[in-house]
Amino acid sequence: MISVLMPAPLPPLIQDALDARFQVHRLYAAPDRDAMLRHIGADVRAVATGVPILTQDVSAPLTGALMSALPALEIVANLGVGYDNIDAAWAGANGVIVTNTPDVLTEETADTAFGLLLNAVRQFARAERWLRKGQWLEGQFEPTASLRERTMGILGLGRIGKAIARRAEAFGVKVLYHNRKPDPSVGYHYCSSLLEMARLCDILMIAAPGGPQTHNIVNREVIDALGSDGILVNIARGSLVDESALIDALREKRILTAALDVYAHEPRVPLELIAMDHVVLLPHVGSASHHARDAMSQLVIDNLFAWADGNDVLTPVAETPWRRSPPRNVSSRGL
Repeated sequence: MISVLMPAPLPPLIQDALDARFQVHRLYAAPDRDAMLRHIGADVRAVATGVPILTQDVSAPLTGALMSALPALEIVANLGVGYDNIDAAWAGANGVIVTNTPDVLTEETADTAFGLLLNAVRQFARAERWLRKGQWLEGQFEPTASLRERTMGILGLGRIGKAIARRAEAFGVKVLYHNRKPDPSVGYHYCSSLLEMARLCDILMIAAPGGPQTHNIVNREVIDALGSDGILVNIARGSLVDESALIDALREKRILTAALDVYAHEPRVPLELIAMDHVVLLPHVGSASHHARDAMSQLVIDNLFAWADGNDVLTPVAETPWRRSPPRNVSSRGL
């Protein structure tokens, strides 16, 4: 029976399906994790893991060092579109397939992104709190900003970014974007730099991957370029935004407001942000519907079952583009 390592707890749908077919070793439940790895590491051929927000365990990154302790490892199936919890570059250099769960959560996440934006610009959440406190009896809620005549700059025009752009167009919002390179399949204006885009837009929508290359890419200069009527929305990863710079800009009213689903040190949210009543905050729920999460879980299962059957995996990541385990001479580990 194939040995599968599960470093952190995954949803019951995944656990039940894997238990029925594989020998699953739950690293997170071991009293001594190092001892378990020494005991079973040589037999492990697959890892099932997920981004921290979906695994109830923020301390289980899949590092190169951990994977190197699994000499027979062939595949890592990740629950989540983002996979900055995995050293995919190491995996790619060592012949290990990494899969993620794209597409099935695109529309749900885009809905959340636009919900954040609407709440931020029209202050719906604050208006509801005002009503619940009985303040409507004292007079009308104040007028708010509007989406009219606004321009959205999207950082990261991938699957989710494009779904957000379609919603923006439906609301009459002009769309710009910044990627590492232009996307010839779209007609939106491409900005060659993030700072250029920030100067041209008043809504900065963040939908790019996390990881070292994008750490604090939205810095003080970019935030200031949005201007005093600017709105920052982050549906991606908290690591992309210099959180201290954002807090300063909000406190000093150098931008209008922000709407955040992600934070630099989840689940710890800065008290300064919590204290700002006009800032919209969600607890990383972008894809948190039963429909999306079940579809994501099923895709993890489908990738592992396809691999185990000797078939093509469905969704390999860019760093490991093989759809089957690569020839054993591809890997510097001798796989």
